[in-house]
Amino acid sequence: MNVFTSTLADRYESLKQAEPQVRIRDAAQRLKVSELELLELELGHQTIRLRNDWKPLLGDIHTLGKVMALTRNDFAVHERKGVYHHVSFLEDAPMGLVVNEDIDLRLFMQAWCYGYAVRTVTPKQTLYSLQFFDRYGEAVHKIYLIAGADPLGYQQLVDTYRAEDQRLPVKPETKLKVAEVFRPDFEEVEAFREAWRQLRDTHDFYPLLRKYNLCRTQALRLAPAGYAIPLEQGAVAYILQAAAANELPIMVFVGNAGCIQIHTGTIKRLVPMEGWLNVMDPDFNLHLRLDGVAEVWLTRKPTDDGLVTAIEVFDQYGEMIVQFFGKRKPGQPEHEAWRRLTDLLLSQQTN
Repeated sequence: MNVFTSTLADRYESLKQAEPQVRIRDAAQRLKVSELELLELELGHQTIRLRNDWKPLLGDIHTLGKVMALTRNDFAVHERKGVYHHVSFLEDAPMGLVVNEDIDLRLFMQAWCYGYAVRTVTPKQTLYSLQFFDRYGEAVHKIYLIAGADPLGYQQLVDTYRAEDQRLPVKPETKLKVAEVFRPDFEEVEAFREAWRQLRDTHDFYPLLRKYNLCRTQALRLAPAGYAIPLEQGAVAYILQAAAANELPIMVFVGNAGCIQIHTGTIKRLVPMEGWLNVMDPDFNLHLRLDGVAEVWLTRKPTDDGLVTAIEVFDQYGEMIVQFFGKRKPGQPEHEAWRRLTDLLLSQQTN
């Protein structure tokens, strides 16, 4: 073990002794290293490095039965329980899909660089997980066994995909986080607005941003009148509380560079707690850190099925934290109850 790793191990151990409940992601931020580097302190023991065979590995996750899928960014954590059925990958792009009523993912495989099987021992339980990271050592997706799962099946999966090298640590790249670069006002702004009005699918919005070289929050500021409206931070809690009270099925998107995870359905138990807004339902949890919310927008995008309304939440760097939609599928118009709810939100904000 090299000097740097030994020193890091001592610092990490001291932090855990001082704060036994500290989470590994928070510890990594405190110690100014990546989460991956802390995991690798137990490489070959509690942490087993996996081969870079993500596609067949993900295709075999269904053998574990019902698990908990976790995807997060700096200010939101999305946890959904279910079975990893229907895993597929595009032939002409590094993108995968996991499409089920419970586990619903969009996978961007170019960001998946490292994977581990991790055994975490706590005073209350032993957690078994599969964890995947980008080249900066940031987690893109995690999969946890839940109560009732078979650890033997998990071990068989780990043995199948275990990497030969369990000794040499990897060194993630350094990530510099900067605010999005805004273009000055440009001549094509009216063409951009007209192109927005002519959208036929919500998936066409990202290509529209690329065409005009716009970051997302700048595009919202330049949107056609009525298609993007800034909201107060309290709009997030309002939407969740109203959806829960009215048993309105919604869609909740949380993502990062490697994965977008989607919950579709009703929410029931909303629990605010020390700067966090939490959904705590049996098969779906959302943890939203409110001090990271810098901008909230109501957006409207035309589709062949009519307008689609979303609540989009951003951090200070212009990165998406979470999106909320009414439950819908392609070929179906937006749920009228969702549209009434968002219209009511707008009317209360302007009064």
